[in-house]
Amino acid sequence: MAETDKPLLIKRYASRRLYNTETSDYVTLDDIARFIRAGREVQIIDLKSGDDLTRQYLLQIIAEHESKGESVLPINVLTDLVRSYTTQAQSVVPQFLAMSFEMLRDGQSKIMENMTAIPSPLATVPGFEAMQRNQQAFMKKMMAGWGGATSAPEPDEAPKAGASDLDQIKKQLAELQSKLSKM
Repeated sequence: MAETDKPLLIKRYASRRLYNTETSDYVTLDDIARFIRAGREVQIIDLKSGDDLTRQYLLQIIAEHESKGESVLPINVLTDLVRSYTTQAQSVVPQFLAMSFEMLRDGQSKIMENMTAIPSPLATVPGFEAMQRNQQAFMKKMMAGWGGATSAPEPDEAPKAGASDLDQIKKQLAELQSKLSKM
């Protein structure tokens, strides 16, 4: 059995076909998306050059989902992302996104804990336990694959440019965390 701690290595051949090194078969972008949703980290490398192509393929998967009408990213977020590539804020955006997803994962974990820890008056309703299990399964499924985001660097590692922007973002994140904690 393969170790799931290690990223799943996918090799891209010159023909642009993607090869799963664990199962020794070819895979598609949909297969890779399923691996990620199941919580598996992937690494896609070019067989000839050895270049890491993971980012390129992950962006392609996102673009395909967005173009199929499975929109997750609102237009204003996409617009801000495009703008971040041309401004000084680009050094802050990756940290902000990583911290936001980390807060979302933490908040989701706390919600799951509260669902099981606090006795609910609804517990006497027939089928409540099944409904609760379904809700927990839904939350886990929704959050699957978000475990791989890296944590933000320590404050002393933060870029010096845009420090006031970073402070503002940290303040907003702290407020969001406070709101999530109250849920």
